[in-house]
Parts: sequence; C-alpha cells; structure tokens
Amino acid sequence: MKTAPMSAGVFLGPLPARHAPLLADLDRWVAEGWLRALDRSFAAFLAQKSPDADPLLILGAALASHQLGRGHACLDLQAALADAGLALSMPPEGAARAAEDAAPITAPSALLAGVTLARWTKALTHAALVGSGPGATPLVRIGHRLYLRRFWQYEQSVRAAIAERVALPTAAAAPESQATLAAALDALFPHRDGAATDWQKIACALAARQHFGIVTGGPGTGKTTTVVRLLAVLQQLALAGGEGRRLRIRLAAPTGKAAARLNESIAGAVARLPLEALADPAAVRAAIPTEVTTVHRLLGSRPDTRHFRHDARNPLALDLLVIDEASMLDLEMMAAVFAALPPHAPLILLGDKDQLASVEAGAVLGDLCQRADAGHYSAGTAAWLEAVTGEILEPELCDAAGSPLDQAVVKLRISHRFSAASGIGKLAEAVNAGDAGAVRRVFDRGHADLSQQRSLDDAALRRLVVDGAPEGFAGQGAGRVEGGKAVPPPAGYRHYLTRMSQGKPGIDAPQADFDAWALGVLAAYGQFQLLCALRSGPQGVAGLNQRIAGLLRAEGLLEAEHGGWYPGRPVLVTRNDYGLGLMNGDVGVTLAMPAWVPGEQRPRWTLRVAFAAGDGQGGIRWVLPSRLRAVETVFAMTVHKSQGSEFAHAALLLPERASPVLTRELVYTGITRARHWFTLVAAPEVMQGAVRKRVERVGGLGLRTP
Repeated sequence: MKTAPMSAGVFLGPLPARHAPLLADLDRWVAEGWLRALDRSFAAFLAQKSPDADPLLILGAALASHQLGRGHACLDLQAALADAGLALSMPPEGAARAAEDAAPITAPSALLAGVTLARWTKALTHAALVGSGPGATPLVRIGHRLYLRRFWQYEQSVRAAIAERVALPTAAAAPESQATLAAALDALFPHRDGAATDWQKIACALAARQHFGIVTGGPGTGKTTTVVRLLAVLQQLALAGGEGRRLRIRLAAPTGKAAARLNESIAGAVARLPLEALADPAAVRAAIPTEVTTVHRLLGSRPDTRHFRHDARNPLALDLLVIDEASMLDLEMMAAVFAALPPHAPLILLGDKDQLASVEAGAVLGDLCQRADAGHYSAGTAAWLEAVTGEILEPELCDAAGSPLDQAVVKLRISHRFSAASGIGKLAEAVNAGDAGAVRRVFDRGHADLSQQRSLDDAALRRLVVDGAPEGFAGQGAGRVEGGKAVPPPAGYRHYLTRMSQGKPGIDAPQADFDAWALGVLAAYGQFQLLCALRSGPQGVAGLNQRIAGLLRAEGLLEAEHGGWYPGRPVLVTRNDYGLGLMNGDVGVTLAMPAWVPGEQRPRWTLRVAFAAGDGQGGIRWVLPSRLRAVETVFAMTVHKSQGSEFAHAALLLPERASPVLTRELVYTGITRARHWFTLVAAPEVMQGAVRKRVERVGGLGLRTP
C-alpha cells in the first residue's frame, strides 16, 4: 500500500496500489499547473474511501472538480474524450513553454487513449460514489455529464425555481389589472408614430407579467432606464390597489463597483422619470428605491461559511428583487438568491448576455438567454403585448413552440450610447458576431474613437498609460463632439495624478475639502484603464502593474514606495470586507491626509485610501492602508474585474500568443468598458483567433430550460 502525502492540511492515509500510478500522474499535473491541488486531494479522498473504484472514476472525479475552477458546472465526458487537454488548464495562464529537456509527463490524452464513452460510463457505475439523482453520493452522472453533487443540486434548484416562477402570473397580469397596466405603460412610454418597436416598453410589460423576468442588452440599450420605469409601473399599480401599499423593492448587484454604478444611474433616472400623467407622481417617485447593495450583503454573508443569514428558513423581507450585472452571477450564488426569495416576490435580472460569464462555476445569464436573439414568443404572449403596449411583434420573433422561459426574456435591441458612426459600437457588434473580417474592416475605416497597435514596448507602454497615446486617434483625439457636447481627448494616468497633486487642499483645510478632492481624483482616475486578458506572465496584471508604476515614477508622477504604499496608488478590493464596508471590485486611490498625533501641535500628513461611499450621496470612505487585507494595485486590471465598470478611455492588451482564455466574450467585454475612446493592443492573428472562439461553459442549465 502507498501512503498519500499531506495535502491541504489533511493526511489521507494509505491508498490502494491500483490508484498509485494515477495519483502520481495527478501530482505531476499539479506541479505543472495543469491541475489544482484541491482536485488531486478530492481524487485521493475518493480513492481512499472506495479502494475498489475504477481508476477511470478517480480520474473523472479529479477532472470534474477541476472544471469548477475553470467556470464549468460539470465535466463533459464526451468532450474530454474528444480532446482530453481541454479538461485541464494546459498550459497554465501566462506560463512560458516547458523546457525541451524537461522530464516527460503523462498527458491526459495518454490516460484516456482507447477509452470509449461506454467504457468510462461503466467505470462510473459505483453505488457509493456516483448517483444519478437525489442521494448522498459525492458525484452525480447525468448522461455524459459528471457533477460534484453540490453543483448538480444548485443546477436543479435554480431550474426548479425558474420553472415555478415563470408559470406564476403576478397581480399586474390579471385581466382586471390590464387597463391600469396599459395606462401606466402609456404614461411612461408615450406612443411615437413611425417609431421602431419600443423594446423597453415590451420589457417592462413582460417583466410585470410573471414572477421571473430577464432584461438583457448591450451597453447603452437602456436596461437601467427600463427597470426604473418598470418599478414606477409596479408601484403605481400597488398604490392604486385595494391596500394602497407600496412594494418593498430591493436593488442589488454582484460587486461593490457594479452596485455603486447602478446606485448613481438609478438616482439620476428616478429624477428624470416622466410621471406627470400618473395620478400621484410624487408618491410613485418616492416609492422607487435608489439604494443599491451587493448580493452578498443583501443575503447576509457569514464569515468562514458558504451559507447566508437569509435562506428558505429566513427569507428576505421584500416584495420584488432586481439584480443588475447578472452575467456575473455564478450558479451557487443564483441558487442562494432563489432560496432566500419569498415565494410571492418576483425576481428581475438585468445584464448583457454577451459579456463574460461569472468567474465561478456556471454561466447562468448566458444559459437562460440562449434564445433571446430570436425571441420565440408565443401567440398568446404576442396578443397580450399588443393589448397592453400597442406594440406588434415581428413574425420572425414569434414561435408556437416557444417555452415558458422564452416569454420571460427580453432583449433590448437599440443602443443609445453609441451613435451610428461610433467605431466602438460597430467593433463590439463585429466581435459579438464572431466576424473577424468585419473587425478588420471597422479598424480600416478609421473611426475617430478607435486606435490600435500591435504590441507594447516600454516606450509605447509609457505613451499609452501616461498620456493615453492620443497620437493613435484621428486628430490626436481633438475636436470630437457627441450629443452636442465636446468629448475631452483620450487620457492616461497623468490625468488623475495631476488632479491629485494640483488640487490637494492645505493641511489645515476642512474635511469637506478633502472629500471633494478625493471625489475629483477618483473621477479623474476613471478616465483611463488598461485592461488585460491574463493575471500572470509578462503581459498579465502583476507584471504590468510593476512596469507601469516604474514608468510613472520616471515621469515624476509618483513618489517612492514606503511599505508598498505611496500617494496615487490605485487599489482594487479583491474580497468582501464587511467590517470596512468594502466589497470585492471596489476601487480606491491612496491619498495624503492630515492626521493629529497626540502631543503634537500640528497635524502631519499620513496616507489613507479613498473609496467612493457608494451611497449615491457623493460621500467618501477613508481607510487606513494597514486595515486593507485583500487589495491589489490596479494600474492594470483584468477584463473580468472590469465588469460593472465604465471608463472614458479603455485600452485592451491581448497576449502575444493565443491563450485558452482569449474568447470573443472577453474581447467584447473589454471593448464595451470604453465610453468615448478604445485602444486595442494585439497582433491581428491573436485578435482574429479570439474573435472566432466562444466561451463554452459546460453545464445543464441551458439544455432543458423551463
């Protein structure tokens, strides 16, 4: 018998000899970065628990565990047999190629050589380890998909919750409410002769119809405007009802940054609502919430546990929940939301289905919106929409076989952010369509808001991150006008660092002056962001952040480090900290603040990190650097971390060689972080390869949607 090594602090004890060769191979995979130590430990645990298990079962368990770290809900056995390398992180992100004289390593294809799906399926027949549905086995096999039980259960609970809710009409959908609903919709979406289909009005109507709804659409299509008007419609119906009681509505987003952005957008949209045609516009406006929280905080995150304070036994006290940036919701979090939602409370999801999926396992929004482009609305839905909105659906969007879920999903199809002449908008469309030729033609047309270069040496990187490389844009970015307003030229990081140094109040200035200064610095920082595909390697965020800090110091824009901190250091929160009121995704800038020291007659300068308070009131939260346990410098940010953010000028850097992480969703997400200016740094062949490759998340949620 062979004794297993210590792993993750657990001694596994003796292992059967039949599993020793496989576990040795798994050890090598861990050393190469192909597999996580956690995955190897799980496999060893099952091998110890059931010595009679077929090695193919143990291998399947390791690979199924590994899929979770790669965003998949399960292992597709068929796909793994077709290309075993796809089931592992080969090569690890940002890793250099292995040396030619490196010791040989058994590839997964060698372990699976000659194995058929029937053979692997037979190996997974083990009553103690693998089930086919409810039970207590650690693994569940459904057809050719192998799950860890916990994630199979998440998938089942989400599917069941959606099926139940799309079949449950709301009070607004009742025949006696139809006239009131139609009147409220007409008040907020006045009819325009000859205008295109009003998808925002349709989205409001369908979201009010049952207890689950999705509003999806690209940047600038009006998702926030739509949901604010939906809330106005629902509050109007509630206030006009028999009880005259306003709905308890909560707004949430997956990250602190996304919550802060929605907070600002909602507050402005509520103030602009055209409510004059309603019976009591002041009451309706006052009934629409503007406070946005993170999903974790809403559910009541508990330290050192996966569980939340709110669940099926302690549901949330609300009548309607709206979650923005839902593409970032993973399967586990979605299951937790449904568990905590009262049965009577509808759930509305907002998000861009074409953005990157969540970092964690599952692609919930993408799976649920697979058929959104083509509509698939039933004749009954089309007739109901015509009756309450006056909008007539095009025949190609109707489908007699449309599923109940199809009737709850609306795609907004008109962008109000990007004009017809916008290169950013056209580039996003071409990437989203997977048309590499169209991408090339967009750049060839010389749009004023687009710039591209092949690579970044130190000189090119300096020009880009210091001043925004305006020379890459037509007329150096000068003279652009959008919506009748002049657009400032593209900026780099000099912009916020100059604002930091020149606008700094005196040491005796009141606190309000420092708060206003910090808000200005944070706004100026948002004028530019370098986005990366990778975390590690020379073109990953870790190396680039060091390079950029050095370049900015060479320009005299940054001081030397003191214990890793310096004025102007931008930081990204990487883990929720409820004690400090900071959420994963929050961005702050390190600034010098006056502080009183006991026994001294004058304050002295000390470093604090300024974060936007995220309360919609323009406040600042000042935090001592020593209290920040989970932050990283953020001159460069991964595209994943940028979701929920928007920058006047965004630059996207792709690696020099093709990488498994490069997909059209990543490129599309990077492009759509830019509002006015976009710079692409990529070799044409790398960009073309990324555009042609889609994210393929493995899971069952989208296979048999409700």
